[in-house]
Amino acid sequence: MKKKILVTGSKGQLGSELYLLQNDYQAFEFLFHDVDTLDLTDYKKVELFIEVNKPAYIVNCAAYTAVDKAETESAAAYLVNAEVPGKLAEIAAKNHCFFIHISTDYVFDGKNYKPYAEDDITNPLSVYGKSKLAGEQQVMQYQNSLIIRTSWLYSQFGHNFIKTILRLAKEREALSIVFDQAGTPTNAADLATAICKFLSFSENNPFPKGIYHFSNEGVCSWYDFAREITEQAGLACKISPITTDQYPLPAPRPHYSVLNKSKIKQTLGIEIPYWKDSFRTCLANILKTTNH
Repeated sequence: MKKKILVTGSKGQLGSELYLLQNDYQAFEFLFHDVDTLDLTDYKKVELFIEVNKPAYIVNCAAYTAVDKAETESAAAYLVNAEVPGKLAEIAAKNHCFFIHISTDYVFDGKNYKPYAEDDITNPLSVYGKSKLAGEQQVMQYQNSLIIRTSWLYSQFGHNFIKTILRLAKEREALSIVFDQAGTPTNAADLATAICKFLSFSENNPFPKGIYHFSNEGVCSWYDFAREITEQAGLACKISPITTDQYPLPAPRPHYSVLNKSKIKQTLGIEIPYWKDSFRTCLANILKTTNH
């Protein structure tokens, strides 16, 4: 009998990429659910679902990701990013089910001078980052849990930086983009593949509980990323660099949030694609399905 994998937040960027991958992992039966079919805040319903369906793993892709809105909607951010993951981890533990949760580079303050390792000190600057860290702390109370921190996630699905830049670059002759925040754009398709590799790995090895970092390889600024987007899409919009204080937003961002991925590469024995290579693959898919 195939082992079942419950994927929550299945209509988001990451959940949608996992949906595309399910045929490549025939050893598992994936159960995809979003808020319309399984409300994660209805804990009794979730518990009943787990008891009846008996998944071997839960992959929690559900998250409150509106970084700036979270500054004024902290209750909503903490509900989805902290309370819900903690409750899911508790229900999973009770039902002898492994729990995989997705977190963020925004748990760090960005003052490092080298890529962040999993055990580096956290110090989130924003309500969003604080809510995600609170979620990590809730989840890590349970021994059956694995947290994957990622950064600057994008996909062919949903809303993201690539699609925003494509739209604005068509509407305007020039854009000013922040150049003093450095990180790594991450293709959700690559993160979805890493999650599936964790699932396969866990079938023959002890479950790799704890915290792992995953992003694509390399480093860039938002300015560099925007330049790459417009150049590869053949758009003539002029991109100019500005500093963070020239473009104030409600939520502060870390100036440097590159992640050290040595642990996940050693554990799973994987190579991680360079960010530009993965970005170009994703952009081709976006341009195929839109009129950009």
